[in-house]
Amino acid sequence: MRCLRFIGLLTTILLLTTACNSQHEYSNYPCYVVIDNSVHQDAVLAQAMTPYSGVFATLTITTHGGAQYFRFVSNQHTSSESIFNAIDSRRSFQLGMNGAIIVGFGNSADATFYAYDRECPNCFDPDAIPLRSKPLSVASTGIATCPVCHRKYDLNNGGLVVGGNPGTKLQRYPASSTGPLGVLSVR
Repeated sequence: MRCLRFIGLLTTILLLTTACNSQHEYSNYPCYVVIDNSVHQDAVLAQAMTPYSGVFATLTITTHGGAQYFRFVSNQHTSSESIFNAIDSRRSFQLGMNGAIIVGFGNSADATFYAYDRECPNCFDPDAIPLRSKPLSVASTGIATCPVCHRKYDLNNGGLVVGGNPGTKLQRYPASSTGPLGVLSVR
């Protein structure tokens, strides 16, 4: 009987300690993007896909005259658009919670490739009606700022809150890059 109480107590403690972490490494919101930059040859995306660069690019999809384009805006004040090719047109894309993600390598020693949702995790509610965007602006230092709550997030360090009130870190998606003129994959 004593052994059963001990096992029950141990199980309860184990469950409580594992359930306390409310912030997961990756978002459970769907995000799917695959871009072959060996075909697109986009310089802005190539900068963001260069290890140790500290360059981050905001990725959105736009339409001009019936044609779809990838739009890249860098935190280094450059932007570009690249038209969908036939393979891109057959793919279905989901760009985060509200149609935009931020991708890039941090400038830290571990060369981690990051993909973040562009919406502030503390202000944006994807279930709100009407849906109101709370997009982050990205500075050349790799700090993203929310225009509503004024929190600052460090894109070079996992999207942690580094300024303003404490809160939830940025929503991150699993991502990989095979190099500047390689394949960007966010799943």
